[in-house]
Amino acid sequence: MIEIGRHDAPRHGSFVPRAQLLSADDIARALRRIAHEILERNNHGETLVIIGLQTGGIAFAKQLADELDRIGEKSVAMGSLDVAFYRDDLNLNPLRDASTTSIPVDLDGQTVIMVDDVLFTGRTIRAALNALAEWGRPTSIQLVVMVDRGHRELPIRPDFVGKNLPTSQHEAILANLDGVWIGSEGRS
Repeated sequence: MIEIGRHDAPRHGSFVPRAQLLSADDIARALRRIAHEILERNNHGETLVIIGLQTGGIAFAKQLADELDRIGEKSVAMGSLDVAFYRDDLNLNPLRDASTTSIPVDLDGQTVIMVDDVLFTGRTIRAALNALAEWGRPTSIQLVVMVDRGHRELPIRPDFVGKNLPTSQHEAILANLDGVWIGSEGRS
C-alpha cells in the first residue's frame, strides 16, 4: 500500500517562503483541469497508470488519480517511483533515506502518467524515465507537473502543467496540496 504524504520541505535544506503563489483551491482546480485534459487526450483513460515520483509527486498523483476516478469511466491504477539510485548528481547530493517504489500493474502496453511537483532542470525526470524502463515498456509516458519553473538542462517538457512560474536560478519553489510558495533555500 502506498503511503500518501505531503512534501513539506525542499530536498536539500530548509525552505524560507517569500510569497504564496497558489492556494489549495488553485491546486485542486488545476488538478481537475489536468484530469479532463488527460482523459481527452487518452481515449477516456482506458489504459492509464498514474505514477507519482517520490517524494513531491505522490500527493499530487493520488489527488489526480482520485479526480480521474471521479470523472472517468473506470478507475485508474496508481503507483509510486523512487528515482534516487538513477540520479546523475549523487556526488553533489548524497542519497536520503530510500523510499518505496510500488508499481501495481504490468506497464507493458499502458499509458503511464508520471506526476511530479516541480519541473526545473529535467534531471529528476530523466532519472525517472530510466527507473521506469525497469518496470516494463509502456505504450507512452506523459508528464504532469504542478509547477514548471523553466531552466531546463535536458530536452524534457511536460505534457500537462498546473502553472508555469518562471523563476530565477536562486529562487526555490515549494509545492504541495496546500499551495505553492516561492522563496529561498536555506542550508540546514
